[in-house]
Amino acid sequence: MKKQNKLKILNDPIYGFIRIPNTLIFEIIAQPYFQRLRRISQMGLSYLVYPGAHHTRFHHAIGSMHLMKQAIQVLRFKKVAISEEEEKGLLCAILLHDIGHGPFSHAMENSIVEGINHERISGYFMEELNTKFNGSLTLGIRIFKGTYDRKFLNQLVSSQLDMDRLDYLKRDSFYTGVAEGNINAERLITMLTVHNDELVVEEKGIYSVEKFLMARRFMYWQVYLHKTGLVAEQLLIRTLKRAKELHSEGIRLSCSKPLQFFIENKITNENFDADKLKLFAQLDDVDILSAIKVWQFQSDFVLSSLSKMILNRELLKITIKDKPISDAKFRSHLDDFMDRHGLSAHEAGYFVFTGTISNKAYDQDYQNINILKGNGKIVDVARASDHLNLAALTKTVEKYYMCFPEDDLIK
Repeated sequence: MKKQNKLKILNDPIYGFIRIPNTLIFEIIAQPYFQRLRRISQMGLSYLVYPGAHHTRFHHAIGSMHLMKQAIQVLRFKKVAISEEEEKGLLCAILLHDIGHGPFSHAMENSIVEGINHERISGYFMEELNTKFNGSLTLGIRIFKGTYDRKFLNQLVSSQLDMDRLDYLKRDSFYTGVAEGNINAERLITMLTVHNDELVVEEKGIYSVEKFLMARRFMYWQVYLHKTGLVAEQLLIRTLKRAKELHSEGIRLSCSKPLQFFIENKITNENFDADKLKLFAQLDDVDILSAIKVWQFQSDFVLSSLSKMILNRELLKITIKDKPISDAKFRSHLDDFMDRHGLSAHEAGYFVFTGTISNKAYDQDYQNINILKGNGKIVDVARASDHLNLAALTKTVEKYYMCFPEDDLIK
């Protein structure tokens, strides 16, 4: 008896009921590769700052697809020709745009596999699924990679005003409870149109774009680059780094088989193949959390302490400055920690370290947001806006941080 596809509607807390548009999308969602996204946190360890931020990449992918359906409907209403095949390609591309994320999303990017970002791994997953579905994803892959000849279709998937950004800002604002990051995604989509094959915004939508860019800036500094979340992310990266280092010294650690493989082997873009992809697809947040629960009892002081810090939310102290941290101040904290715990400078460097963070809310040089004026002229939003702060958002803001333990943090 043929299996019936019964699940046609999902209930989303942001948009309400979301209908799955066709059989192909349903079957992609049902694939283990995609179901894995239910076990990948959308915001990494941000739930240590915002307790409600437990939503996943699965939520985000479905929400982005829903917004893409709305955008297609709006553009068709404005007489922009989008074929049924192009619609299917757009929905596949946006649904799978983040399928290449590893455990805890951005937190461990370039840690499990080196020198390969999640977009490239998403492309590998799409190719695998395309083979499974007999070439049905070919157009979607071309749109995702930007090789299809209609530029605005790629811009709907990947640009500074794409369905990905519209969903994650609205969704992350909702789950963190940070109301200042909330945007009117529906209003922005309604203002979209196409001019000379470029995605543009009608002039009357300029204030919605201003609000979107300001919300994005706020979310980056107050949420995505929050100092506590930054510390937690750095600790997680250093925990995996220490595990790999101990393995290189001949110390075997207990963890899941897929995670063990990536600890024991250096995987780069040069040796990343179909077999490695299948192993990567078995990794999710559960592997990492279960591993550090075991590693907290390791005899190695560094690995044990890092694991306990994450599990118990006993994190490092962090200072963030507008100017680089002085070498003298860094060395003072490093030497003090070395003396108190009898560690080498290399070992103490896992707990005392410096770094930089930067953000540019709007990049005028890369797929800028254009406003279609009433007279038919195209103007960049930063020049079209009368908002005094919008031009400032085009500048890269860089800050410097130092992390170090509190005196009584590590016993």
